[in-house]
Amino acid sequence: MQTAPRLGMVAGEASGDLLAGLLLQGLHARWPALTAQGIGGPKMIAQGFETWWPHSKLSIFGYVDALLNIRELLSIRKQLGTRLISNRPDVFIGVDAPDFNFGLETRLREAGIKTVHFVCPSIWAWRPERVEKIKAAADHVLCLFPFEPEILHKAGIGATYVGHPLADAIPMEPPRAAAREALGLAAADTVIALLPGSRKSEINYIAPALIGAAKLLARPGRRFVMPIVPGLRSLVEPLIQGADVQLVDGQSHTALAACDLTLLASGTATLEAALFKRPMVIAYRMNALNWWRMKGRGLQPWVGLPNILAREFLVPELIQDACTPDNLAREAESLLADAARRAALHERFVQLHELLRQDTARRASDAIATLIQA
Repeated sequence: MQTAPRLGMVAGEASGDLLAGLLLQGLHARWPALTAQGIGGPKMIAQGFETWWPHSKLSIFGYVDALLNIRELLSIRKQLGTRLISNRPDVFIGVDAPDFNFGLETRLREAGIKTVHFVCPSIWAWRPERVEKIKAAADHVLCLFPFEPEILHKAGIGATYVGHPLADAIPMEPPRAAAREALGLAAADTVIALLPGSRKSEINYIAPALIGAAKLLARPGRRFVMPIVPGLRSLVEPLIQGADVQLVDGQSHTALAACDLTLLASGTATLEAALFKRPMVIAYRMNALNWWRMKGRGLQPWVGLPNILAREFLVPELIQDACTPDNLAREAESLLADAARRAALHERFVQLHELLRQDTARRASDAIATLIQA
């Protein structure tokens, strides 16, 4: 291509913003004059992205949250689609947020705008019927995991394995000492990072269990650090009363680099923890109605990404009723007491890191360039 493309993009919540920001950084290396507009967050804005709505508008989870916000979401999607059709970008990239993006991508594609979906939905874990929605919505799918393109190809969907941009961004040997210095933690401390998630619903349902576990795990020489998405601190501060937990705004990667162990919500953070080679206990709770609707849809026994990629329970998962302070503390103590188990996890996480480190930005930009030129 002789000229830099104009992109439309949508990324929902913090994890999508992180992925999209890393993608934009790589795309700018190929096309320095590239422009992009749509819905995004601070990581994307730092790469020159023009945001028409903040990504926080899409930071909801489950059927109950979606129903409560459905009118606003549909209005935003309609307005955004109309604006993009008027502006006609060279390609639209929907980053995760499938419930929002698939409908938007389908409309844009019908209007003659080429569409890319970045992050294959977990059709191999649950909701396999989504493959038909993907087929209608996306000209091409950029896949984070190596087994996904084959599944999509069988359905007649163009797809490319690009690896995971976090595997390129996170160093193979995390800067533990520098991270501890940045957070004011001593080299001799046993540091436990608590990552409750980036949604308000996750703070409400998961943070109390993590903080309760921290109280049970408290010992001399143990330090607890909890990174919080900016804007959610006011929800967390009342919960940590009586617990010796250090809150930090953002800096989840610094906390993971610094820690010896992490208790964290299921999601992208579990993959980040694996790339930082940190032992973990995965936790998740949600609204009872959401849980009732989702629990029968699982196609495999794992929910955490490290376990899904390994096809075995490398690390413990405590979901819904099992997500209690007592259970979290027990699993954490078991990991802290077993040096051989931690060493074995480290080796498996190194192998996972090597598998996912594929120079994602180059692979993704090649696929996008081919699509635009087609």
